Amino acid sequence: MQYISTRGRAPELGFDDVLLAGLATDGGLYVPSQWPSLSASDIAGLAGLDYPALAARIMAPFVAGSVLESELEKLTEQAYAPFTHSAVAPLTQLAANDWIVELFHGPTLAFKDYALQAVGLMFDRVLKARGEHVTIVGATSGDTGSAAIEACKNREAIDIFILHPAGRTSEVQRRQMTTVDAANVHNVAINGTFDDCQNLVKAMFADEGFRKQMNLSAVNSINWARIMAQVVYYFWAGLHVGAPHRPVAFSVPTGNFGNVFAGYVAARMGLPVAQFIVGSNSNDILTRYFETGEMKMEGVVPTLSPSMDIQISSNFERLLFDASGRDGAVVTRLLEQLKQSGAYEPSASAHSAILKQFSGCRLDDAGTTKVIKDVYHATGRLIDPHTAVGVYASRAAKLAPEVPRLTMATAHPAKFPDAVEAATGIRPPLPPELADLFERTERFKKLNADLSEVQSFIRENVGA
Repeated sequence: MQYISTRGRAPELGFDDVLLAGLATDGGLYVPSQWPSLSASDIAGLAGLDYPALAARIMAPFVAGSVLESELEKLTEQAYAPFTHSAVAPLTQLAANDWIVELFHGPTLAFKDYALQAVGLMFDRVLKARGEHVTIVGATSGDTGSAAIEACKNREAIDIFILHPAGRTSEVQRRQMTTVDAANVHNVAINGTFDDCQNLVKAMFADEGFRKQMNLSAVNSINWARIMAQVVYYFWAGLHVGAPHRPVAFSVPTGNFGNVFAGYVAARMGLPVAQFIVGSNSNDILTRYFETGEMKMEGVVPTLSPSMDIQISSNFERLLFDASGRDGAVVTRLLEQLKQSGAYEPSASAHSAILKQFSGCRLDDAGTTKVIKDVYHATGRLIDPHTAVGVYASRAAKLAPEVPRLTMATAHPAKFPDAVEAATGIRPPLPPELADLFERTERFKKLNADLSEVQSFIRENVGA
């Protein structure tokens, strides 16, 4: 399997090089040169596999030619062994054809674990085979950071630096990052927004000298391996409600667009999907794009669902590339317009192609609180604010009643206890393995959203 950049000016790479590179040298994101294809009978034949076995089968075509190819089954068994539910990603029914997919049974209680527990092992295997060391830099709006740290802590061949926006994550999210006592883990609180953090990471990758000096890599969703590993749970969920014998719909609370793009990949591979419903909070750039055809940045406002407090959804570039006929020059031009003017407008044909599969829905904080309360009163279940946005979007979508609606539950309610308690009167407890989280010592550095300042900190602390 070969991979190409969404901006068309970087060399094609195999999986191992894409894993370690993260971002393409032309600033683009890697995607497969062609999508693997599964027939309906192929997909039906996957029914009955447990989650690790399904993961190995779905990811196999993407790692063809990799040093990982021969040991993928062993790797997925190891990756999902620590998950606390026997099903790994169980489904819970809320009402007729209304389901949530519980993606919070990993070590850090968020959906990012489902990719990063596997990706961390992939890094380890490939780096050992090559005798190399990498410096991972990442930006997080809440959950990616702790999941990446959990996957990479204490690995000799990796130093990991995670940037988070100071004061804009939940306390549980922050402490899951900053209380990890590992010499190779470095947390940075940036005075700014998630978009500032993300822009700093992109700027470091764009600085060719720094990139080579530090041997930079990434584990957030700009890294193709993250997307690849998330494709698995779309097949898993679809199979459990009748796919491929009937189409299904997915509602995904969305910030950086990586999670829902993984669903799009599953559809390109052959999973029958009636619609992807993108749930937004008040930072609704994606919903506005679906409504108007213009991607236009506005200011970021803090909400009850902080992992979605984003205006630049980086992974939308991958969808834009496909919808624009895989023309890297078109993508480059549009992204340059966004950088210069804060807006861009894809062609009418590209917008039309996207609308065939995607719709958007927004929900403010008051609505989010109401959904958490309503779901609890109707079912006795507690859901986090991000999942609440997804549940609302799912129920608001115009879908035939016989189509199963699957909402991706992206975080455990205990990660957002204040919001859940305000809505229901119940404060969700942390699982036993995290019960002492608030007693642990935090370790992080506070820096300005200044590229040279952040780069200096990284140089000084690699291998420290």
